[in-house]
Amino acid sequence: MREAYQVSKVREAERELMALVPDGELMQRAAAGLASVCAGLLKGDGGVYGSRVAVLAGSGDNGGDALFAGALLARRGAAVTALAAGARVHDGGAAALRAAGGRVVHVADPGDGHVRETIGRADLIIDGMLGIGGKGGLRDPYATLAALAGRSEGLTVAVDLPSGIDPDAGTVDGPAVRADVTVTFGTYKPGLFIDPGASFAGVVELVDIGLGPFLLDPPDAVSPRASDIAAILPVPGAESDKYRRGVLGLLAGSERFTGAAVLATGGAVHGGAGMIRLVTAPQAATAVRQEWP
Repeated sequence: MREAYQVSKVREAERELMALVPDGELMQRAAAGLASVCAGLLKGDGGVYGSRVAVLAGSGDNGGDALFAGALLARRGAAVTALAAGARVHDGGAAALRAAGGRVVHVADPGDGHVRETIGRADLIIDGMLGIGGKGGLRDPYATLAALAGRSEGLTVAVDLPSGIDPDAGTVDGPAVRADVTVTFGTYKPGLFIDPGASFAGVVELVDIGLGPFLLDPPDAVSPRASDIAAILPVPGAESDKYRRGVLGLLAGSERFTGAAVLATGGAVHGGAGMIRLVTAPQAATAVRQEWP
């Protein structure tokens, strides 16, 4: 099961863990995990070396995670440009990126040609604008940067949560980043499981930064995996027959809509029903017999 915790519980767990580790340790763990996922994506698209990476950096710790990850990618040969659109930039992350050979550009006008070209030509875009502390839809300049990322052919990777998504409720109240992959830290957030936020998150990768022992149970949301569902399904034994495995009655399809009967019957077959009795129109019955003779 994938377990998700609300922001208040995540914050408390972070405070407890940060009291036990050196200053900046959690950000370094998060950045290393983020860079690892990004490197894996770039390998499938020609490799890290020589790739173009655009970092959309906010002014908070989320932007710091993205900048430090950008520095790690730059050290592996990627051409990394950070577009800093917030009121400030994470000093440590920006310094690390510059030391690794990357660039930090302060964005005055998110619609200017250089910004558009940087995002449009990127093989990978890291969304580090807002984190789990963000509320409501994005405002400019972030809204424009999110729109440019959405039109780019490069992959978009969200840091912890796509910017503009409510972390607890999954609501989208305005412009937001639509990510191909979201790299979330410590634990899943409910907004990554709940639509419409879940549809903006893409594939969600969890990076363990050590929060587990400090998270207060029970979780606020749970999302089962395929293996969890498979574990509770009965497995036919040597003496199983069609009646012991269950007889399923289906009333589906019509003369006009034959596909409903085909899909319902296919689901029942793959679900393990022992016998299926279908009541439908003649045309739909013919379509089912052709698909499942």
